[in-house]
Amino acid sequence: MNPFAAAFQWLNDPLNWTNPDGVLVLLWQHLYLSALAVLLGCVVAWPIGLWLGHSGRGGVATVTVSNLTRAIPTIALLSIFPLTALGFSSWSVIIPLAVFAVPPLLATAYTGVREVDAGVRDAAIGMGLSKSQLMLRVELPLAVPHLAGGFRTAAVQVVATASLAALFNGGGLGEIIARGFGKTIAVGAGEILAGGLLIAALALVVEGLLGLAEKYATPRALRTAVGR
Repeated sequence: MNPFAAAFQWLNDPLNWTNPDGVLVLLWQHLYLSALAVLLGCVVAWPIGLWLGHSGRGGVATVTVSNLTRAIPTIALLSIFPLTALGFSSWSVIIPLAVFAVPPLLATAYTGVREVDAGVRDAAIGMGLSKSQLMLRVELPLAVPHLAGGFRTAAVQVVATASLAALFNGGGLGEIIARGFGKTIAVGAGEILAGGLLIAALALVVEGLLGLAEKYATPRALRTAVGR
């Protein structure tokens, strides 16, 4: 059978969706791993990036760390963490994915604060705002478009990369592809293609939804300025 026809047939089988190890369960696992990884990346990267951007220091260090973490193969981290005390747990997958999410989150947080107009900072200081008030009331709101853009990039990358978790007993939609490769190509080609299509579709949906969220998270005044 043609692989595309086999994939269509596999996707149209209700049992492949509703079984205890079917698409719906694997989709939930995939979203759970991805969401925790991105949130962990935000907890680590955003405070550091915002503080460095606010202080005006560490620009070279930010770029270096971003490039180094981006250069580390995610599959290498995924293969190392199960050998630690974490074992084959969810966290042995979430932490490497969080490392993968850090570069865009860190870089956009730093850039977002550094690109705030110097005149705006001077006006805020002239009005008597302290450094913390300047950060929270002026720089952070103006950096929201960059933060949202970095979040969207990190989320889409993690959702796509989380398919590798299946190789290390992590679950997720990559499990469908792994099962297909566990069979002969003649038998499993449709399942492999179906898994790939599901992961691609999920990444596109996440991209679209976060694109809308990015638009509406941007303060109205900034959206108007960009439109003009």
